[in-house]
Amino acid sequence: MKKIIQTEKAPKPIGPYSQAIQTENLIFLSGQIPVDPLTGEVVTGDVRKQTRQVLDNIKGILESQGLGMESVVKVTVFLTDIGTFSQMNEVYATYFSSSPPARSTVEVSGLAKNVDVEIEAIAWIDR
Repeated sequence: MKKIIQTEKAPKPIGPYSQAIQTENLIFLSGQIPVDPLTGEVVTGDVRKQTRQVLDNIKGILESQGLGMESVVKVTVFLTDIGTFSQMNEVYATYFSSSPPARSTVEVSGLAKNVDVEIEAIAWIDR
């Protein structure tokens, strides 16, 4: 079984991909960048502000499926400057305060729309 997930609680895809795909008990969320789903505009500002919007987008996708952030089992964070890791991590910790998921963080040379952070996630459905 493969189910495409699309919600207004997260930005519309800017290319040929789905916001998320559910298969069996897993949901694979595409990388989210700091785009406000209401305006379609990139949220500017420091990496803290951008991280907050990215995680709100992830939260919106999960909530559309009746899930919360505690369902996330793996995250990959992409930063254009690894020097902003501590600022990203400061915001990230508020979304995963207990039982945080496994995580990888890498520095990349660039991201879509010239943003500073992108995060993809895998969630587990415990039903």
